Amino acid sequence: MKFVDNAVVFVKGGSGGDGAICFRKEKNGLGIKIPNGGDGGAGGNIYLKSDININNLIDFSFKRYYESKDGTRGEGNNACGVSSKNVVVKVPCGTQIFDYNTKEFIGEIFDTKCILVANGGMKGLGNYKLKKFKNDFYDYVKGGLGEFRILKLELKILSDVVLIGLPNCGKSTFIVKISLSKSKISCYPFTTIYPKLGVVCFHHNKFIIADTPGIINNASLGVGLGYEFLKHFVRSKLLLHLLDISLKCEKLLIKDVYIINNEILKYDKNFLYKDIWLVLNKSDLVSKYKLFYIYKYIKCYNQIPIFIISSLRGYGLKRLCKDLSYYLFNS
Repeated sequence: MKFVDNAVVFVKGGSGGDGAICFRKEKNGLGIKIPNGGDGGAGGNIYLKSDININNLIDFSFKRYYESKDGTRGEGNNACGVSSKNVVVKVPCGTQIFDYNTKEFIGEIFDTKCILVANGGMKGLGNYKLKKFKNDFYDYVKGGLGEFRILKLELKILSDVVLIGLPNCGKSTFIVKISLSKSKISCYPFTTIYPKLGVVCFHHNKFIIADTPGIINNASLGVGLGYEFLKHFVRSKLLLHLLDISLKCEKLLIKDVYIINNEILKYDKNFLYKDIWLVLNKSDLVSKYKLFYIYKYIKCYNQIPIFIISSLRGYGLKRLCKDLSYYLFNS
């Protein structure tokens, strides 16, 4: 399924129903007409609400117009019209809402939050109500028009941990092994072409980890898949940098670290203040001596936590998940 992280949506609240002009005759034979026209019904509002089962905005590629029904007209005997039901449009958590024309920021949706994006029209008044305000029994108030707006929706994925690294470093295998994700796994670059989320359950703690497309040198210039997907992870708590240690010497691994750091800082300087952990993957494909040497060499250049794992064999995953859980819920 295609990943869509922005959309333009048209919303319109329902119009209010008009008030009624109705009369009843007195039974005393004088033929006096008494106003008894009821009010109209109010138009329905349009709300956006988050849904944890939705992870992108692709539904808005097929349906872009959402409208609430109008309220009905008032009737005699002071009978009010029926107000229209509100329309609730479901979007993913982390969706930001903007007015397309004015660029005004309307709000951002988290958890089960609901945001009003288009007001329904007010109900019209019948002549029964109006007789109290002015001596004109043949007058009524029309219902108000529903609000029409064009919205721009932008999705920023909410994740606790983000996997970064060069293509083919084993990110998809890693996230499949430790979470409930079903990422595509192959031996060619850019298997992951859009961000995917996995939920990691460790003891009584749950956290969300994101699998990202591979970042390569000059991604900021559009090489490869670019780096625009990084916008989803500005608010993530931790970056997990995976390195494939099976094919390269320690000096080239250090170069890979600098390539990734340089590209993400070109996108947003705030990444500089995020914690980064290095994960040396595919340890099952190198000797213990080389593994020890690589670890010591990288440790000299990076004073950050370093973990040794094999996603394919499962080595080191339990300890890494334990430390991730402790970091996220106790730090």
